[in-house]
Amino acid sequence: MERTDAAESREKNDGLDPFEKFVEVSTKLISRPPFFALMVAVVVLWAASYPLWKSTTKWELAIHTFGGVLSLLLLVLLENAGRRHNEAMQEKLNVIAEALAALMESRVSEDPDLREAVDDLREAVGLEERH
Repeated sequence: MERTDAAESREKNDGLDPFEKFVEVSTKLISRPPFFALMVAVVVLWAASYPLWKSTTKWELAIHTFGGVLSLLLLVLLENAGRRHNEAMQEKLNVIAEALAALMESRVSEDPDLREAVDDLREAVGLEERH
């Protein structure tokens, strides 16, 4: 069976760089109940530590700083994971469209009206320009 351009493209890009591997592992850990439980434990410990702080301002600043930094890091990780998910979905759609265009093209001799539909499909998804 002949390899398609999309299949060859996937083979070239199947390796993840170290940051993407880190994002993948982090996303799996963050999306599980133990991470949520850990964050609840942090808040409980912070609340229980109130008597240990000399001022209420520093006690509040500690949780706000921790929360801000954690939020920023999680945002970056989740945005990266979302971007990769969107790219994977688009690649799947492109492969489906490429297969449909190939199937339609194989039937052009029986139904000449399909030629225009094949051209429209390829133009719509940019199959020719993508590869």
